[in-house]
Amino acid sequence: MILNAQQLAGFSAARILVVGDVMLDRYWFGDVSRISPEAPVPVVLVKKTEERPGGAANVARGVAALGAQCRLLSVTGDDEAGRRLTQLLDVEGVQSILHRDRSIDTTVKLRVVGRQQQLLRIDFETTPSQEVLLAKLSEFSALVDQVDLVILSDYGKGGLRHIETMIEQCRRVGKPVLVDPKGEDYRRYRGATLLTPNKSEFKQVAGSWKSDMELATKAEGLRSELNLAALLVTRSEEGMTLYQPNSVFHEPTRAREVYDVSGAGDTVIATLGVAMAAGIEIKDAVHLANLAAGIVVGKLGTAVVSSEELKRAL
Repeated sequence: MILNAQQLAGFSAARILVVGDVMLDRYWFGDVSRISPEAPVPVVLVKKTEERPGGAANVARGVAALGAQCRLLSVTGDDEAGRRLTQLLDVEGVQSILHRDRSIDTTVKLRVVGRQQQLLRIDFETTPSQEVLLAKLSEFSALVDQVDLVILSDYGKGGLRHIETMIEQCRRVGKPVLVDPKGEDYRRYRGATLLTPNKSEFKQVAGSWKSDMELATKAEGLRSELNLAALLVTRSEEGMTLYQPNSVFHEPTRAREVYDVSGAGDTVIATLGVAMAAGIEIKDAVHLANLAAGIVVGKLGTAVVSSEELKRAL
């Protein structure tokens, strides 16, 4: 199938539910002109600050930027950062359902940037309580029937403790479920429609390889073991490869200047989800996701790609 802008118009009818670990990304931009007399570190004179939704919240804003209808289900602290995250998501057109956990702080990633280079990242995070996660699971059960596709964005912060139950519920009602995985144990993702590990994440689980043939053998072994419909390994400058039963499809990287790779995985799974929910075949969805990734790495920080940018890239 040859993709065109008319098919992207179908994105507006897609209904996506994003569930996972959300965070607030804060950026401090400044000038670096001297070294501290207290320690051999640069002194940054902060000139500007920015705040953006991060983690699963960045996936959700990526879905909304493509014109789809997006709901985001997650947990935050009952604090200033959690309230700010809600405000930012409202502006982005995301319908956020954020359960407040008074026992935790909202995850915040603070990045200090000087002369267009990230100098330091400071993380603040705690694990959500069991009670709040159970409440979220109950809400998930009510929402899954109202959407076309589910994206589970796992950042390893504890917000997807019941992911096996979520995947089973999606399978029971026939909803495709896409997972951006984390960690060394992928058994918890068994039965998902599609997994999207990057090269280093896949290597952590399957071990290293010396050829594309060996990679394909490892990928098919994992896909079959986990009963996945497909496995997509994103391979940075080597593009991305889709593994399905008796099929390997490779999408090469589009040559672009790379400015910042943070959030590229969010863009890939957001684009895949919207395209598949809009009825686009999975290989064409991978093509679109690859185009979107090529656009977003040319932007600073956790950025998104609009439907207009994707149309121009086509």
